[in-house]
Amino acid sequence: MIAYLQGQLAAATPTHVIVDCHGVGYSVFIPVSSFSKLPAVGSVVKLITYHHVIAQDGTQQLFGFATEEERDMFLLLISISGIGPKLGCNILSSASVTGLRTAIATGDTKTLSSLRGIGKKTAERLVLELREKVGSGTEAVPAPPANPREADAAAALVSLGYKPADAQSAVTVAGKSLGTSASVEELVRAALRGR
Repeated sequence: MIAYLQGQLAAATPTHVIVDCHGVGYSVFIPVSSFSKLPAVGSVVKLITYHHVIAQDGTQQLFGFATEEERDMFLLLISISGIGPKLGCNILSSASVTGLRTAIATGDTKTLSSLRGIGKKTAERLVLELREKVGSGTEAVPAPPANPREADAAAALVSLGYKPADAQSAVTVAGKSLGTSASVEELVRAALRGR
């Protein structure tokens, strides 16, 4: 599981970057919102990542985000049936996190269905499944666990197919059982056992 990349920004376009980490170039898909926050090519950059593996053929893709807020919204989006990582990235390229949160919280399916790749049915599913998770539209998306190891463990569970909310809940329960000194591996094992 790759939680983040930090290295030299070797190349950048609005939807794709290459990050050179000690001589290895990582190809990372990004939303346009993250592109606007990147430093100049040649500078050091840190991207919070989501590592996606396509089960059918084992293909791997990295998606990167300039902020945890963008990554958290991306994880919420891809928890919806019919929204894969590339579409989630496209949605974040078409609207701000705040705009998405507000549209979902207020049930504004017209605005949501106007986004690239979103039809009326998908817009309705977004509202139905995410309305409670995004709050009133003025509140933040539920914060990831304060313990960075718990956040990493939740991200690992998502990469194994858990929905983000289920992963976070399982890791929180595991964290309470094991204590704050538990490693990422211990948290993941405990969460998988349902402890």
